[in-house]
Amino acid sequence: MTDPIWRLSGTLGALAVLASLQPTFVSAQQQVAFASAGQPGQVTWAENVAPILYASCVECHNPEGIGPMSLLDYQTARRYAARIRHMVESREMPPWHIDRDVGIQEFKNDVSLSDAQIQTVVQWVDGGALEGDPSKAPPAPVIPSESDWRLEAQFGPPDLIIRSTPFSMAAVGLDNWWTPEITIEGISGPRWIMANETRPSFPQGRKVVHHANTTLTPAGAERGSGLTNFGIGKPYDIYPENTGQLVNPGDKLAFNIHYYPYGEPVVDDVVEIGLWFFPEGVTPRFATEGDVQWDSQRSVSVDGATFTAQQLVIPPHGTLTTQGIQVLDQPTRIHSCRGHMHFRGSAQQLEAVYPDGHTEVLCRVNWNSHWHITYLFEDDVMPLLPKGTVLLVTAWYDNTANNPVNPDPDQWVIFGRRTGDEMSHMWIGTTYLSDEDFEFLESQRELKIAQQQQ
Repeated sequence: MTDPIWRLSGTLGALAVLASLQPTFVSAQQQVAFASAGQPGQVTWAENVAPILYASCVECHNPEGIGPMSLLDYQTARRYAARIRHMVESREMPPWHIDRDVGIQEFKNDVSLSDAQIQTVVQWVDGGALEGDPSKAPPAPVIPSESDWRLEAQFGPPDLIIRSTPFSMAAVGLDNWWTPEITIEGISGPRWIMANETRPSFPQGRKVVHHANTTLTPAGAERGSGLTNFGIGKPYDIYPENTGQLVNPGDKLAFNIHYYPYGEPVVDDVVEIGLWFFPEGVTPRFATEGDVQWDSQRSVSVDGATFTAQQLVIPPHGTLTTQGIQVLDQPTRIHSCRGHMHFRGSAQQLEAVYPDGHTEVLCRVNWNSHWHITYLFEDDVMPLLPKGTVLLVTAWYDNTANNPVNPDPDQWVIFGRRTGDEMSHMWIGTTYLSDEDFEFLESQRELKIAQQQQ
């Protein structure tokens, strides 16, 4: 599968959405105003704006990050003040594409700014982008290097690292897919994964790795389940409490790495998968399937084989809607959702139709082809879906000139893996439950709601 990022790859894909952030030059009179300290009640960088940017922006906007400038210091932020105002007020930054008007809104990794925070940034710029008293600014955060494991600060080094076989990428050319299969070694018995992370090599690997997915297949089995998915905005997974994914010695890990050239050759690139385990001998109560791919096109099964029954064909200057249907044959908990489309995608929605007939939108993603964010539901709102629930995965496409990233609205667009083609599915963090576990989770949630209402 291919990630729909402009014909740039890895971290460079994110630069496309930020390329408009050119320096905003100011007059000499404004420079004097910028240099002056704020008066009581005025919004300043030190006291009001730095805390916001440090919390929500500098993970990307740092000297090694994917943002086109660092926002760790006042001088740079002042230089880009007008553009910061525009990107923040329009909610283009920080990147967060959950529709704010429908569906569940409580997520563990929500980096979007509140209305009050946006107003603070707007007031700062409109008031002259004053620095204020530098001593009142919070200390700049320590940003992990792009060569580090992101989860190491929380869990320590990975318990097991699995590496793909090397792949060399020419300086120019077309998409390439590298699909090596690795036999898992380095563990002596069954282990339960509680978190995983994908790490392309730094710096060149991050420039050519469009995406990197893996599938875990038990030894001797014909089919496996998804383990890891890497894309811009999605480096790792942390499973819910007391939830894990089982791995055994001799299991197979199949890579699906999409490479795209960026103008310089890359020799012997390797993608690493880091796994963090529950303590040896500990078995979590819930066994997750990890990310499950649910299509947004209707399909039929014939003699055990699945065929697409709804063709994805978008005419020039046209639009299209497709929908996939999944029926749950056992109770299910969903802990995350992530969209996947290409240039013509505009939105995706996951909706549940419960056995009693009522419906609920679980998440709606206003698609942005430069980012592949996994949206992690807060524990108390993770959808708990009874057996027989029907899930509708709806996708909307726009092949008109109104689509700002459409490379050519005069073209017919069909399903395909290439970035110029189109596809649509959602990656859903899924745990299938026994009736007993489903009733337990429901009772725990009802108890907590009752306690909050007291």
